[in-house]
Amino acid sequence: MQIIQFTANGAPVTGYLQSDHDRLAAHKTRPAVVICAGGAYRWLSPREKDPVALSFCATGYHAFLIEYSTGAAAGGLRPLRELAEAVRCIRANAARWRVEPEHIAALGFSAGGHLAASLGVLWDEPSLALGAASRPDALVLCYPVVTAGEFAHRESIDNVTGGDESLRELLSLEKHVGAGMPPTFLWHCVGDESVPVENALLLANAMRRAGVPFECHLFADGAHGISMCNREVETPDAACAAWVGLCKTWLNGRFRFVP
Repeated sequence: MQIIQFTANGAPVTGYLQSDHDRLAAHKTRPAVVICAGGAYRWLSPREKDPVALSFCATGYHAFLIEYSTGAAAGGLRPLRELAEAVRCIRANAARWRVEPEHIAALGFSAGGHLAASLGVLWDEPSLALGAASRPDALVLCYPVVTAGEFAHRESIDNVTGGDESLRELLSLEKHVGAGMPPTFLWHCVGDESVPVENALLLANAMRRAGVPFECHLFADGAHGISMCNREVETPDAACAAWVGLCKTWLNGRFRFVP
């Protein structure tokens, strides 16, 4: 494995690239996932970083971790522009890094799910000028923050908008879903006491109306921030851990990838 580092609008990105061997003919190029950890746009949860990247690497993907701006630096759409630049950079360097440029997914947890979904929903917003090269080819959203309305996770929304009411409207994502949003895998726990499950339901309903392909899983039990749902991340949950296999099956199908 090769580890690379670059910056995207100032945000550090670490890439875990599968090694290439002359005697192995398969998978000279591979799909990639760009991982956005959660943390209310205040910090980045370590349980949603390397453990996730290594799991997708074990499936045969290249994985990239972005350390997007948080806290006082999270306003002004800075995290969104950082993620957009990261996707553009990976696509621009696809040949050098052996990435399939048409198979790049953005994967996010909680506030990181809001960030990934923001890029998927707003990549073609004219006022942002992010460009088609920044559009992910798929989204994986894990207990995501979605809305700035009744069911908002207030801390996340306050941090990412910096109190700007126009940004609060723009980043209430269920209001802006269009047909150009990438296919999406979505999961949430019904009993989530931090980010209400209505966030997932609002997004699923909006995707349904817009004709966006999606798969949504709701787990009756489980909590917020459980990541890979195993002992490594100290949140073992056998039922919710099913999301990992379900997600990889869905994503492999979308990307026509046979590990």
